Formats: sequence, structure tokens, C-alpha cells
Amino acid sequence: MNIIHRKFRALAAGLLLSMLVPACGAAQSAEPALSLKDAIELALKANLQIKRSGEEINAAQANRSSNMTNFLPTFGSSYNYIHRNEERTSPSLLTGKDIVTSPTDQYTFTTFFTQPIFAGFGIINQYKIAELGLDRAETSDKIIRQDVILDAKNAYFSVLKTQKLLEVSQQTVTSISSQKEVSENFYKVGLTPLNDLLQSQVQLANARQQMTVAQNNLEIAKTQFNTVLRRPVNAPVFLLQELDYTSYTNTLDACLETAQKNRLEVQVADVDIEIAQKQVKLSEKDYFPTVNLTGTYARTGDDWQAHGGEGISDSAGWNVQATATWNFWEWGRTGFGRKEKLARLAQSKYKKSEVLDTISLQVKQAWLRTKEAETNIVTIEKAVEQAKENLRITEEQYKEQVATQTDVLIAQTLLTQTETNYYNSLFDFKIAQAVLFRAIGQETLE
Repeated sequence: MNIIHRKFRALAAGLLLSMLVPACGAAQSAEPALSLKDAIELALKANLQIKRSGEEINAAQANRSSNMTNFLPTFGSSYNYIHRNEERTSPSLLTGKDIVTSPTDQYTFTTFFTQPIFAGFGIINQYKIAELGLDRAETSDKIIRQDVILDAKNAYFSVLKTQKLLEVSQQTVTSISSQKEVSENFYKVGLTPLNDLLQSQVQLANARQQMTVAQNNLEIAKTQFNTVLRRPVNAPVFLLQELDYTSYTNTLDACLETAQKNRLEVQVADVDIEIAQKQVKLSEKDYFPTVNLTGTYARTGDDWQAHGGEGISDSAGWNVQATATWNFWEWGRTGFGRKEKLARLAQSKYKKSEVLDTISLQVKQAWLRTKEAETNIVTIEKAVEQAKENLRITEEQYKEQVATQTDVLIAQTLLTQTETNYYNSLFDFKIAQAVLFRAIGQETLE
């Protein structure tokens, strides 16, 4: 009678679960599940670092354009007005009469231009530095994009991982609950001692505690996912399952070689070296004279139109001249400045070596983690089925009083741990592979 009762209750639980699953599916259908590619694209669109990086590119473009204008002439004008208390006069050498030399009101209009001819290679080097700055900003933007892709992948797989671990916990609670009912029935009819029932009760309490932890871990993972996508932290998260995996076959040496070629951080380091080299050349500009071509047109008069008048000897005139200036003695300032830039150049070269070392370390660590997780998947995948079969057999033996309650609980614990290890390995592989792709500079949206 007790066995029939247990079967009925198990059947009812199954029917209830089958009713709940479609209901959950219907709730989820209101918001379509996101694929990994969808999540990455949303993260890229919303990320504030990428937006800031875009503005940095705009600033670098403007700086380059600004430095380009240094090659071009500059034009300007001025308008001057002078009022005197009285006219200034002086006697004429011919007539002896006083003539006006400076009128009471004097107006002067001037227009001028300056064209740089030679600035000790300073203008060209400043422009090249600005151009390299734009290259650096654009490359840095791509680096940020790769980091965001990695963050999105990590968040995506973390949600899926915690979801599966919660399912394992829920299944464990369900299984131990059923086993506790069997123990209760056996104890009531005197087939098992009290400690069997107590063991199952304690194990069930522990399983429920682990399920609570798993539920919290899932909520935390969803919050992190929403944060990466800049969505409300409590926004519902529906993701497509990613349970399949493809073996990673590239060798460590191949990955290291790819990283040396593809990592954008190396390109940034090279640009920094070029900028430092140009800064050295720029610091040498004061060793050379500066040559400018200037031109001026001026018009003077005693009215606001500056069209001449009494007391204005030359109402209009223009001139063009070339001017060379050279500070041949400035107490070693140029030399000290050059030494500073040479030191900065050396720093840039050391920084590139550090970048290369860091990349090699990152690649090796990511490759080892990927291969480790893949090996674990292959090993544990078979063990899951074995653990399930072991639990089934042990439960049947317990019902026939061949095995003990302890044997059943051990078998259940073994299955829970094995399934947990499997899903940890599966998603650890996906995360490790994403880190490896980032380490070798390979941008993938899947």
C-alpha cells in the first residue's frame, strides 16, 4: 500500500512539473531568449567605455586637423584710433610756414599675414605626433571593444552555468525528498531504524541550503549580465542554452605566434615608441633657426575710413619680408629637453617588452585552462551516466533492503557532485576559450 502511495505521489509530482514547464515557457516567450551574439551586440552598443573612446577619437581627429593648419599662412587685421589734444606741427623748410605733421584724429587700418617657412622641423613633427595620436586612439577603441566582448561572454556563460547548477540542486532536493518519504514509510513499518530517517532529513536540509545558495548565485550572475549590457539590474534574463562545445585543437606555440601578430596592445606599444621618437625630434627644433615670411598692408588717415588727409604723409603702403630668428644660447635648455625625451623613448621600448611578456603569460594561462576544462568534460561526461545508474541501482537495493540509507545518500551525493563538476567544466571551457580568443587577439562574436 505504501509503495502504491509513493508511486502515486511521484506521478502527481511529475504531472505538476509538466504543467509548470509550459507555463514558464509561456512566460518566457513574451521576451525572446538572447543568443550569445545578441548579448555581445547589445553590450557593444550600450558600453560607456566605447562611447568615451569614440569621443577620444573625435578629439584626436580635431587635434590632427588643428596641427595641419600650422602649415598654412595666418591672416589678421587691426584698426587703431589715436586722439590728440592738439595738432602737431613743424615749420616747412621751403615756406617756413607750419604744416600739420600729426592730426588731432588719426585712424590706421592694418592687414597682415605670416607664412612659416622653416621651424626646425617642428611643425612637421607636431603634425606626425598628432597623426600617431589618432592611430593610437583608434587602436585603443578596438582594444576596448575586445574587452567588452570578453565581458559579455563571461557574463553570458556565467548565467547559463549557474542556471544548470541550480537545476542540479533542485533535482537533488527532489530526489532526497522522495528518498526521505521511503525512509519514513520503512520506519513506520519497522523495516529501518530511526537513524536512517534522520540521515535523510539532515541530507534534505543540507540540499535545500545548497539550493538557496545556487538561487542566489544565479541572481548575482543575472545582475552582472544586466550590468554588462547596461540594463536594469532586475530585468528578466532569458538566454539560449549553449551546451555543445567544439574541441580546441590549436597548439600553444600556434597561439603564441598568433598573439604576437594580432594583439592590438603590441600595436599601441609600437605607436607609443613612434610618438616618443617624434618627440625627440621635436625637442631638437630649437637647434635650428626659425624662418617666417610676413607681409603687411597699412592705410592711415584723419577720418574713420583712413584715406589720408592733412598731416598724413603716406596714406597707404605695404611690405613683404622674410625674418629668421635663432636662439643660439639658452643655457642648455634644448639639450636637457632632448635628454628627457630620450628617456621617455627608452621607457616606451621597455613598456613594449613588458607588454610582450604579459601577452605570452596570458596566452599560456588561457590555453592551459582551456585544455584542462576540455579534458575534464571528456572525463566527467561518462561519469555522469555512471553516477545516475549507480544511484538507480542503490535505490532499488535499498527498497529491497539490500543496501542501506547511507549507501543511497552517498550515491546521491556522488551524482550531485559529478553533475556539478560536469557543468562547471563545460562552462569553464567556454569562458576559458573566450579568454584565450582575447589573449591571441581573435575577435569572435560566438
